[in-house]
Amino acid sequence: MGVRIGIFTREWPPDIYGGAGVHVEQLVGQLRLLEEVEVFCFGEKRKDARAYEPPREFEEANMAIKTLGVDLAMAQDAEGLDVMHSHTWYANMAGQLAGLLHGAPHIISAHSLEPRRPWKEEQLGGGYRISSWVERTAYEEAAAIIAVSHGMRADVLDCYPSVDPDKVQVVHNGIDPDVYKPSPDVDVLERFDIPLDEPFVLFVGRITRQKGLPHLLRAAREFDPGVRLVLCASSPDTPEIGAEVERQVAELRRDRGSDSVIWIEEHLPVPDVIQLYTRAAAFVCPSIYEPLGIVNLEAMACQTAVVASDVGGIPEVVADGETGLLVHYDPDDTDEFESALAAAVNTVATNPELARDMGVAGRVRAVDHFGWDAIARKTIGVYRSVLR
Repeated sequence: MGVRIGIFTREWPPDIYGGAGVHVEQLVGQLRLLEEVEVFCFGEKRKDARAYEPPREFEEANMAIKTLGVDLAMAQDAEGLDVMHSHTWYANMAGQLAGLLHGAPHIISAHSLEPRRPWKEEQLGGGYRISSWVERTAYEEAAAIIAVSHGMRADVLDCYPSVDPDKVQVVHNGIDPDVYKPSPDVDVLERFDIPLDEPFVLFVGRITRQKGLPHLLRAAREFDPGVRLVLCASSPDTPEIGAEVERQVAELRRDRGSDSVIWIEEHLPVPDVIQLYTRAAAFVCPSIYEPLGIVNLEAMACQTAVVASDVGGIPEVVADGETGLLVHYDPDDTDEFESALAAAVNTVATNPELARDMGVAGRVRAVDHFGWDAIARKTIGVYRSVLR
């Protein structure tokens, strides 16, 4: 007997801005090959999903209040589904209320946790207390929780000790190796004046405290003179962190040369980012919090070595010394982290043979261990476990 699945998410194409959105898009694509799926998302009308915008009377409200307005509308429309599956706090309340209203179990995919992201208060103000309440309530009452890594599972049980450990199962994030693979094209590099004959290291991500970009920019002061930094970074969480990054980039260019940093501030389409992954000597992920780090999988699938912090689920993706190098992050000694990050970047970026071997190993690991077809089947297994 088939399972009728409701997926509740903030992000849905074309509005994908983070790893959770990538996860939902890829997972739904595979689930729809196996079961009936209805997607409920935020934003303007879509052909392949039910989309909702905040009520007009909440136009000037805090983001958390706008979110709850959308969640209520989603929950009302979810009748007739067997399972409610929500992603991120933005949609957790929609899934929870839909389950209560329509008599179906609610499952959460744990992509991140509000208690592990205190800097969100910069963005949400008092709404951070609301988002934290939403998440805690949903997690404590969910029928099951899917953690995207073993590190994430440990975080869930640490942050929410009343959650039954038997309810928290690990199903890793995934990658589509037919999409993310080495590209022979170079037009994107030419468009942004990135030299083809000089090594560069690449950062891809939003400008947020979580991604550790200020640490990377300080570490870049110790990069080998022949190593350029390419930032594909946009959408700052707050004007303050946007200004901080802008100031650091300007200082780096002043002290190390105007061409030492190439900053791409627009959100590039996937094929363009794949070109950057492919040509980078190394991909750098300096995150201070990362439940899994899907960008590392994307880079590995494009056959690129990875230098990353050792936080969260990253060590479950990046095999230290084999597919890249891991750098220990200690929030009480960020100077040491930044120096070690620079040293690891220099080790990989100035050794083409090492970078190539790590890239080849990374591609093999991404294909063998993180395919979406297997992840979809495991997810359906979680659904069926709560329907027995």
